[in-house]
Amino acid sequence: MIAEIGHNHGGDIGLAAELVRMAAESGADAAKLQKRDNKSLYTKAMYDQPYTGRNSYGATYGLHREAVEFGEQEYRHLAQVAADAGIAFFSTAFDFNSVDFLAELGVPAIKIASGDLTNTPLLAYAAKTGIPLVISTGGADMADVRRAVETILPLNDQLAVLQCTAAYPATPDVLNLSVINTYREEFPDVVVGLSGHDVETESSVIAYTLGARIIEKHVTLDRSMPGSDHHFSLEAGHLRDLVDSLERTRRSLGSPVKELLPVEAPALHKMAKKLVAARDLAAGEILAADDIAIKSPGDGLRPYLLEELVGRPLLAPLAADEDIQLSDLG
Repeated sequence: MIAEIGHNHGGDIGLAAELVRMAAESGADAAKLQKRDNKSLYTKAMYDQPYTGRNSYGATYGLHREAVEFGEQEYRHLAQVAADAGIAFFSTAFDFNSVDFLAELGVPAIKIASGDLTNTPLLAYAAKTGIPLVISTGGADMADVRRAVETILPLNDQLAVLQCTAAYPATPDVLNLSVINTYREEFPDVVVGLSGHDVETESSVIAYTLGARIIEKHVTLDRSMPGSDHHFSLEAGHLRDLVDSLERTRRSLGSPVKELLPVEAPALHKMAKKLVAARDLAAGEILAADDIAIKSPGDGLRPYLLEELVGRPLLAPLAADEDIQLSDLG
């Protein structure tokens, strides 16, 4: 369970640390940020374009991005917060410099966002670090996903591929969770998961039953906070509910072996049936079908053995309702 903080901290290191601790307390296995080298990532026109409104942290898009970006000191501090809380800490790399930054930091994994699925130079560069990679596949077709996987696997076999819909939020009709089956069939050597942008949690549970073994969801302390991701993120209670639901789902799926369980024995004793004498029977009688009754409790011969008893002689007398044993028959 990855708690995607992204930039929901709004550039506030204290809030970021609180989000990391919230993720841990809610049962997540990892907390994740996003790392960008903004000056190299955007064209000058995009960097300088006006960016105003409730979700803006700067007058231009570039200044907005700079305001919510953390450097080495903040990342090391948050990595320690995560370590103290007992969860992993890593980030998405959006460019080459960010890959270098995260590799130097020693993160346990690097995420590549959906927008870079076709950025094979970045995929290869990240793969060559030897650090496990997690890639999202929103906005892609299968040719894009195959290309990405084929770029990474020859360089790095530690790969997770996440089904994703690049809509914020994503409604149930566009989640296409069945793609998880497609990924498991086509890429048997990778871990398959879900990066969910929907506002609910049941899709993650469905994804788990389909074989997703990584679930990533955005998290926030308050969905009403300013910022483009808060409104579809999970608050602490939602995240805890999801983690608990996934654990119950894991336990409920259980074993693929169908067998009688010890916990079922009392009910089966009460409800199942056995073969008994339908009336008082004398030794030497040849059993007919109407000499045998099917009754509870189920602590004797099962009814499927009925045909094996018919036509056999009794070696000893039986009273009505007495169990018929194979040792009683000739």
